Amino acid sequence: MMRSLYAGVSGLQNHQTRMDVIGNNISNVNTIGFKKGRVNFQDMLSQTMSGAARPTDDLGGVNPKQVGLGMTIAAIDTIHTQGSLQTTGVMTDIAIQGNGFFILREGDKEFYTRAGAFGLDEAGTLVNPANGLKVQGWMAQEVEGQTIINTASDVGDITIPIGGKDPASATSEVYLACNLDKRVGEIPADAGPAEVLQNTWTIDKTVYDDFGNTHTMRINFTKTVGAPNSWDAVVIMNPDADGADTANTLAEVGEANNATATFTVNFNNLGTLESVTDAQGDILTEGALQTQISFDVPDANPDAEGGVLRQTFNLNLGEVGSVVNSMTQFAEKSSTKAFAQNGYPMGYLESFKVDQSGMITGVYSNGTNRTIGQVALASFVNPGGLEKAGESTYIVTNNSGDPNVSESGVAGKGKFIAGALEMSNVDLAEQFTDMIVTQRGFQSNSKTIQTSDQMLQELLTLKR
Repeated sequence: MMRSLYAGVSGLQNHQTRMDVIGNNISNVNTIGFKKGRVNFQDMLSQTMSGAARPTDDLGGVNPKQVGLGMTIAAIDTIHTQGSLQTTGVMTDIAIQGNGFFILREGDKEFYTRAGAFGLDEAGTLVNPANGLKVQGWMAQEVEGQTIINTASDVGDITIPIGGKDPASATSEVYLACNLDKRVGEIPADAGPAEVLQNTWTIDKTVYDDFGNTHTMRINFTKTVGAPNSWDAVVIMNPDADGADTANTLAEVGEANNATATFTVNFNNLGTLESVTDAQGDILTEGALQTQISFDVPDANPDAEGGVLRQTFNLNLGEVGSVVNSMTQFAEKSSTKAFAQNGYPMGYLESFKVDQSGMITGVYSNGTNRTIGQVALASFVNPGGLEKAGESTYIVTNNSGDPNVSESGVAGKGKFIAGALEMSNVDLAEQFTDMIVTQRGFQSNSKTIQTSDQMLQELLTLKR
C-alpha cells in the first residue's frame, strides 16, 4: 500500500517541477534571446516480485513481475530553436539568424548569449548596457595601406571611436571618361580668343593634397594641327583668373620628364583610345594609359632635398580600345567627365553600420567608409549542454564542448541582422496546453494518494 503513496508523491513533486519550468517559460515570453525549457519524465526503479524464467520442455517462459516505484525527471532540456526577429531600427541591436552565440566577457570570464541588445559605453566599447559585459570580436588593422581583420586571432573588445578622425588623404589617382567631339575644328595660328575658346574643351576636377586642401585640376583639350584623331592636352593646376598655371605643373608620360604639363591623346578610327604621346615623343600604346601630373604644394615644409614639396598623381585616360570608363572620340557633343578621384579631406566618424557578416563599418563626415571591426560568433557541438548563468547568458560545461569561435557563415554559423532583435522562442499555445496536461497529471497523482489513504483507513477499521 505504501508503494502507491510514494509513487503518487513522486508524481506530485515532479509535475510541480514541470509546472515550474512552464511558468518560467511563460514569464520569459517577451525576453529577447530566451530559449524555452522542456521537462521529460521517466519511470523510477521497479521492485521485482519474481524474476523471469526461460522455457523448458514442459513449460513456456515466465515474464518477470515488477511493481513500479514512481517516476522522476529524465531531463530538463533547453530548446535552441530559432526565435522570430523583431525590427527595432537601432543599429547596435543585432540578431542572429541561424546557429551561434555572441561572446561576452567580464574579466577572464566568457559568457554566451543570443540576446543582442547592445550599446556603447563612455569609452566607445560595444557592451551589453544591462550588465556591462563586453561584446567580443576583432578590431581592424592597417597593414601597408590595407585594412585587415585577422579572424584567426583571439577575440577581444570592440571599440567604436565615435567622433574619431579619419586623416586626409592626398589624391593619387584621377580617372577620365570624357568624349571629345570629332566635329570640333583645329585652331588656326591666327585664331582669336573667341575661336580658341569655342574649339577648346575644358575639364575641371577637384583634387586633394596631404593636408586635405583642395586644388583645381584643369585640362584643356584642342585638336592637334595636321594630325587627325589626335588631341593636345594641357594640364593646369590652380589656374588664376586668367587661366594661367600657378603651381608649376609638370606632366610625365612613360619615363620622360617634360618641362611642361602637355601630352597628346591619340584615337583610332573606331573612336577609342589608341595611344598617348608626351612632348618628347615617347608613346604608350598598351593596356591602361596614364600620365603622371605633379605640382607644388603651397605652405608645406621643404622636401628631403630642401626644395618645394611636390605632389604627384596619376591621370588615368582609360584602356586601349575600350569605351567603358575611357576617353573616346565620337561625333557627339563633348562631355566633361573626370568621374573619380581617390583623395579626401579629414573627416569625423559620424555613425556606423553592421552587415550580415558582423563587419562594423564606420561612416565619416568626409564621405569615406572604414572597416572598424567584426563581431565574433561561437558555436558548440552540444548547445543543449550549456548552463544558464542568468541575465540571458550561458557558460560552458563539460558536456557542451569547447566553443568554436569564428566569423559568421563559417562552420554552420548563422548571419547577423542589424537593427533587429531575436525574440523568445516560447509558444504560448504550446505552454498553455502543457500546463493543462501538467495540472491533470498533478490531480491524478493526488487522487492516487487520496485513494491509498482511504484504503489504509479501511484497513484500520477492520477491528473495532
